[in-house]
Amino acid sequence: MAKGIFITMEGPDGSGKTTQIELLKAELEKSGYSVLITREPGGNRISEAIREIILNKDYMEMAPATECLLYASARAQLVNEVIGPMLDKGGAVISDRFVDSSLVYQGIARGLGVDEVFEINRFAIREYMPDATFLLSLPAEVGISRKKDQKELDRMEKESLEFHKKVAEGYLKLAEKYPERIRVIDATQDVETISGLIKKQVYDILKGKVSI
Repeated sequence: MAKGIFITMEGPDGSGKTTQIELLKAELEKSGYSVLITREPGGNRISEAIREIILNKDYMEMAPATECLLYASARAQLVNEVIGPMLDKGGAVISDRFVDSSLVYQGIARGLGVDEVFEINRFAIREYMPDATFLLSLPAEVGISRKKDQKELDRMEKESLEFHKKVAEGYLKLAEKYPERIRVIDATQDVETISGLIKKQVYDILKGKVSI
């Protein structure tokens, strides 16, 4: 069993995960935790190389199964090289996306099946499941609008609005399937309100794990 605390942030594109991750990192560091932030796909040399393939908008013809296996491969390397070692020495890991993204994007939106995609990823994640996953829930239209205002869209972001609606709905379905782990937060609220909700729940989790 991992000794540290593993928190993941999930949600549709444009839901504000990056901002909330930075705010949570600062809060945990004030409490004395060594905190590592990572992302998926990516987080190390090999996984970042796989990310370049997955998100390359020149590969729009990529098959759903190929996409799923590439995500799982990047995740396996991230767990082996980054997440696992940090948790084993008692640190805190906050990841921008983890296996739930695959369950939603490939399992639900691509139609491969949630259980099937989880089985593919079981070997990759081993025992390192998140202690809590915060789902920043946002309507697909709002999220995509935010992303278009920020930068050029990658292969996943360039998918149809119908696809992104499936993603937004899929996350809520997943939260119903795993209510003990996935905590849904309305991402249309202001940054401070969202941060306060996340911090409170994280401290509740920490009280059950270690003395802080």
